[in-house]
Amino acid sequence: MIQPWPSDPAEAGRVSAVSFRGVSKHFIQPGGTRLEVLHDVNFEAPAGDIIAILGRSGSGKTTLLNIAAGLIKPDAGRAIILGQDTGGAVDWNRVGYMFQDDRLLPWRIASSNVSLALEAGAMPAIERRRRAREGLALVGLAEFAESYPHQLSGGMRSRVALARSLVGEPDLLLMDEPFSRLDAQTRDSMHSELLRIHALRRMSIIFVTHDVEEAVILANSIIMLSARPGWVHRRVEVSFPQPRRRSSEAMTLAAELRNSIGVADWKEDALS
Repeated sequence: MIQPWPSDPAEAGRVSAVSFRGVSKHFIQPGGTRLEVLHDVNFEAPAGDIIAILGRSGSGKTTLLNIAAGLIKPDAGRAIILGQDTGGAVDWNRVGYMFQDDRLLPWRIASSNVSLALEAGAMPAIERRRRAREGLALVGLAEFAESYPHQLSGGMRSRVALARSLVGEPDLLLMDEPFSRLDAQTRDSMHSELLRIHALRRMSIIFVTHDVEEAVILANSIIMLSARPGWVHRRVEVSFPQPRRRSSEAMTLAAELRNSIGVADWKEDALS
């Protein structure tokens, strides 16, 4: 039986925000060849935690995230989101998604790009505008609410995209390598911003990355996927305190994980 999602935040630590149970997925390539992307993925993401899914390109990280978002269905197994199977009655209004690209509409000002996430529902326009401005204030862009995307830097555009993914006040935020296209300094700033917002909101966050340092800096737990077809090669709990950037513990763990990525038992022929 699926455990119900708690209405009391104090109970949230006792359940999983996301649970993958025996999840497998394949796609049919041009010519009819079957490409297995995920194989028997199993792990739990505790409510309120930040979970990094770390793996090489092509290991199925984004596919797994899209299964969690209900965008695609697994061929086998189950994905349980906020206490509900993705094939059932998940309240998707409680799930936010931040893409790798900021996907801002160039003809909309920042506040209108943020409020776009609320337009599918019945929320009055005045409330959408209020929430959008609050979201921009949350990410430090209140004074840029009237700016168009072309008037913003790359980091500011990422902040607008983050505000858009948070404006619905989700219990779960899914992030697909959201900072991978930023320069190092801006990426560090966005890491700090995300940790600050997580401390305020305490929502669950699952993000995918191929950046070992990013995983170590942000996550409570790191799920390491094998090369294709992706399966859970290793789970690493990261217990040392924030801030972690340039700390000796973080540097040591990052070096260990980089070495692990290259070992022979994390290759395609390891599946057995």
